[in-house]
Amino acid sequence: MTVTLPNVLTILRLVAAPAIAVMFLYFNRPWADWFALVLFVSAAITDWIDGYLARSWKQETKLGAMLDPIADKAMVVIALMVIVGYSSMSPWLVLPATFILFREVFVSGLREYLGDVAGTLKVTKLAKWKTTAQMVAIACLFAQGVFEHYFGMSVFGMDNAMVLDILQGREEDVLGLWWKMEGMIWAGRLGLWLLWLAAALTVLTGIDYFAKALPHLKERD
Repeated sequence: MTVTLPNVLTILRLVAAPAIAVMFLYFNRPWADWFALVLFVSAAITDWIDGYLARSWKQETKLGAMLDPIADKAMVVIALMVIVGYSSMSPWLVLPATFILFREVFVSGLREYLGDVAGTLKVTKLAKWKTTAQMVAIACLFAQGVFEHYFGMSVFGMDNAMVLDILQGREEDVLGLWWKMEGMIWAGRLGLWLLWLAAALTVLTGIDYFAKALPHLKERD
């Protein structure tokens, strides 16, 4: 096993995946949301860094090639599980998450069946865009949780009339309710839009991968 800096970063990203869920077990919100957001964004950044370093330093290894997609899938699957689990189970969130999770399980099973042949099926640019859309969408949805809980903490003890007066400018917004609410709304919208885009790209790349794998599946019949 070759231990290189890109491989170390990939392993750290793999370890960070379950740590996202652990944050919600040991910390109250919004701290759990904050820690999960920082962990996820840091892992997404190292995903780009370790790939760049491996190519630039010519340190691409079999270990890295094996662990990199596993780390990516683990981050996305666990993060989506946490987000859906702490959401209101809105179908607008559950449906794209289901498409993404189904595709990841399907392609992983297909890769396992194909064995060494799977390595010849190269990652497309569309698949890279899919991963980027997933990562940004999930980061936005974690950010929505941060804004939502700060807003909830700020309005605690206020009645609806007082909150409405502040948001509509009839009362001074000392606690910053307006920007917290706007942050919550727009982070949620952007996250949901990007999650649906990621789901669409996920389905397309899944179909593309299956089409490329089909000749190899026929050879095995």
